[in-house]
Amino acid sequence: MELRTLRYFVAVAEELHFGRAAARLHMSQPPLSRAIKHLETEFGAVLFDRSSAGVALTPVGAVLLDEARDLLGRADRVRGRVAAAAGTAMLTVGVLGDSTDPAAARLADDYRRLHPHVEVRVRETDLTDPTCGLHAGRVDVALTRAPFDETGLSVHVVRADPVGALLRADDPLARRGSLTLADLADRHWFRFPEGTDPLWQSYWNGGEPRRGPVVRAVQECRQAVLWNGTVGMTILAHRPGEGLTVVPLTDMPPSRVVVAWKEGDTNPLIRSFVRTATTAYRD
Repeated sequence: MELRTLRYFVAVAEELHFGRAAARLHMSQPPLSRAIKHLETEFGAVLFDRSSAGVALTPVGAVLLDEARDLLGRADRVRGRVAAAAGTAMLTVGVLGDSTDPAAARLADDYRRLHPHVEVRVRETDLTDPTCGLHAGRVDVALTRAPFDETGLSVHVVRADPVGALLRADDPLARRGSLTLADLADRHWFRFPEGTDPLWQSYWNGGEPRRGPVVRAVQECRQAVLWNGTVGMTILAHRPGEGLTVVPLTDMPPSRVVVAWKEGDTNPLIRSFVRTATTAYRD
């Protein structure tokens, strides 16, 4: 069992789609499928249920996902400690998937100028983990969105973004100049899987329990709206894509972009990251 194969497995488990996982891993789909088959043979158990409805983790796969994440996180920490001992500085940054914010590009440019000899590793996570692996110890610092469980963390707000309702472009509500949560009360909303941080889930569902499809990634949210007329919330400034539109929600607080790190961590690279992000997201 190789770490590389475990990374393949985690990508498929998080995407629940072999094509998207292959794209995320920058590889073609056939070798990814073969690697997963080999892993199933090695464990003597089926890790994914594959059907016309899609891909789902089996109970065995769910156990392996927890263990694989822990093992890969420890492997990353080993690399970091060895690199530090060898005099090679490294920072692991967690980010939410599908981030196209131009401020993130400014942050990367500014941080690289300040620390040209630091190796920055980026770990992308889906919408089910707003701490981007920080609570699990897989990253040093997270560039993400609040709210979430901040126990044991330091959190610094760098920007607040207005949010809106994500709708099909032909939805009757799409013609409105603005909406309230009450306007969407009887609609199906996209939701996150059971076990997702309750503060995070509550915010993106407008503070109410909702009915609707379970999603893990931004593209899944958009497809749920496009194919099924589901509704949900998104950042007002984001381009929703063909066939979709965003209408401002007047009674929702803005989504806060934050930098988070482990409370008490005095790593100067993290402190510099926080300062640099504050400037990049203010410009």
